[in-house]
Amino acid sequence: MDVRKTGSLIAALRREQNMTQKELAQLLCLSDRTVSKWERGAGAPDVSLWSDLSEILGISVRDLLAGERTINPKDGGNMKRTKFYVCPHCGNILTASSAAQLTCCGAPLSPLEAKPEDSAHTISVETMDGEYYVSMQHEMSKAHYISFFACLTGDKLYLNRLYPEGDAAARFPRIGMGTLYAYCTDGGLYRKYIRRAR
Repeated sequence: MDVRKTGSLIAALRREQNMTQKELAQLLCLSDRTVSKWERGAGAPDVSLWSDLSEILGISVRDLLAGERTINPKDGGNMKRTKFYVCPHCGNILTASSAAQLTCCGAPLSPLEAKPEDSAHTISVETMDGEYYVSMQHEMSKAHYISFFACLTGDKLYLNRLYPEGDAAARFPRIGMGTLYAYCTDGGLYRKYIRRAR
């Protein structure tokens, strides 16, 4: 780790958030002299502070340690490339429309790989009142359930969070063409393509 590069990055990120050294120090329960020391490259944060510092500054610990941001190539953020992430610890659902390094509960997340629906995970789609009614015959116990349904087009993402002991069903606007996703807490992510009605 190059403490000067890391210090410069901390200073730049702090300024981007219109935060003073004193405000950052207060969030970390430290003195502003300590933050000043980091930013000058005269020292580095203690190991116990990296996670909180990363969260406050909105950057990964890896990038902080490297002293530079990882910049994704500009690809227009096409929604059809959306990846889903689910935290194995708290169940938090995150999405990204291009390459991203996401973390939750202090751990890096990997994007879910969508599989075609199978006999145990068949996604049913009906049109009701001008909307799609999406459902699945699936267990909805606390140990094993459908956590969310999502409906994705080229420019929109609709996501409906589900909970144990509820119904494995959701309603979405009728979009014409797109992809439906269902996330099973045991089996992973499943997909079904919706074709335009003829």
